Amino acid sequence: MSTQELICIGCPMGCNLKVTVSDNQELTVTGNTCPRGEDYAKKELTDPRRIVTSTVRVTGGHLPAVSVKTAADIPKGKIADCMKALKAVTVKAPVKIGQVVLEDAAGTGVDIVATKNIAAVTDPV
Repeated sequence: MSTQELICIGCPMGCNLKVTVSDNQELTVTGNTCPRGEDYAKKELTDPRRIVTSTVRVTGGHLPAVSVKTAADIPKGKIADCMKALKAVTVKAPVKIGQVVLEDAAGTGVDIVATKNIAAVTDPV
C-alpha cells in the first residue's frame, strides 16, 4: 500500500487530497470537499492530462501573436512535444476565436485553437 498527497485543481477550493493505493491498485481519496476532487486525484495518478496555453506568431495582423490553447486536455507527457510543434506555427491574419491553428498537436488527436481575434492591419479594428 502507498499514499500520495495532492492539491486538487478541480475547483477554487484547492483541497489537500490524500490518495491511498492498495496492493490491488484500488485508489481511495480523502480530503476532497466535492466530487471533482476524487475525479481529479484518480485521473492525476492514472492518466495525468493538462490544457496547454501558449502563443503563435501572426503575420499581417494588428498584433504580432495570438493566444492559443488545446481544445481539450492532452497527456502531460506530450506537453513538450506540443510546445515544440507550436514554435513552428505562424498564422495569417485575420484570426478568429476558435480557429484551428494546429491540427492533432503532437499526435494527441487534439487541435490547438486561437483564443483571441486578431484583425488584419487592413481590417478596421
